[in-house]
Amino acid sequence: MKRVLSGIQPSGQLTLGNYIGAMKHFVAMQEEHDCSFMIVDLHAITVPQEPAALREQSESVAALFVAAGLDPAKANIFMQSHVREHAELGWLLTTMTYMGELERMTQFKDKSSGKESVGAGLFTYPSLMAADILLYQTDLVPVGEDQKQHLELTRDLAGRFNQRYGETFTVPQPLIPKVGARVMSLDDASKKMSKSNPNAGSYIALLDSPDVIRKKISRAVTDSGREVKFDPQNKPEVSNLIAIYSACSALTPQEIEARYEGQGYGPFKKDLAEQVVALLEPIQARYQEVRASGELRRILADGAENARQVAAQTVRTVKERMGFVLD
Repeated sequence: MKRVLSGIQPSGQLTLGNYIGAMKHFVAMQEEHDCSFMIVDLHAITVPQEPAALREQSESVAALFVAAGLDPAKANIFMQSHVREHAELGWLLTTMTYMGELERMTQFKDKSSGKESVGAGLFTYPSLMAADILLYQTDLVPVGEDQKQHLELTRDLAGRFNQRYGETFTVPQPLIPKVGARVMSLDDASKKMSKSNPNAGSYIALLDSPDVIRKKISRAVTDSGREVKFDPQNKPEVSNLIAIYSACSALTPQEIEARYEGQGYGPFKKDLAEQVVALLEPIQARYQEVRASGELRRILADGAENARQVAAQTVRTVKERMGFVLD
């Protein structure tokens, strides 16, 4: 089986976009591949975090992984910081990463824009991301369009190391879902739905209550006119809502168009809200079970132990080939 690895940062609340664009696909992948999914808490601290919030959100993301359908018997679930080899290989790869490569990263440009000072970790974390992937000899990495640049750097670093020190790393390939990979904001369909958006009305959090979901969707921005039509070029706002409806149901965008022909946005939005509520209610119920049962700590401990067995061997091989004296 191909080895798959991905992770989600525990900064802010996970959104419907995270589920449709990533977690839903993770659940399907665990049936076909050797999968590992991380809570990348070391990445989260590239910007300031309040300690209690980071701790709570890290556990919340892990519980949502399980609640969304990831099975610890089929997929490895662990906290990035519980496997120290991530930080160790991250540093080793940082020494092989060029300043120009990091300066070209669009995410660094976006997150540092307008700030007087920026932490060095935000600049160098693509090297840590490369380490996350290469530690496990990963074959496939599920990525959105906004992460393709980081995966390209990972591939470059793997090739650079292999050329300099001999074949060591598997060069990973991107795995980009054909549908549902990018859910846009409820207040601006030109922007991705993001948990870091200061406007809470722009996203649906996976743990939002049914009433909050209904209110957010009722206030979602629509295009001029009243026709429910899937036309991303000319009606981007409504097309985004139709795409969400389609992802939450068994209906295609064309079937949704036909269902609401002549009805306007009101009935469409009302039914969309109920589709989202129906999708999230079982996830929320399972989430509460996981948090209350105490099983999360065992899942994370087992996941970290499994990960260390592979990661430790990779780091040992890397250090031996780079010329370090091994203990």
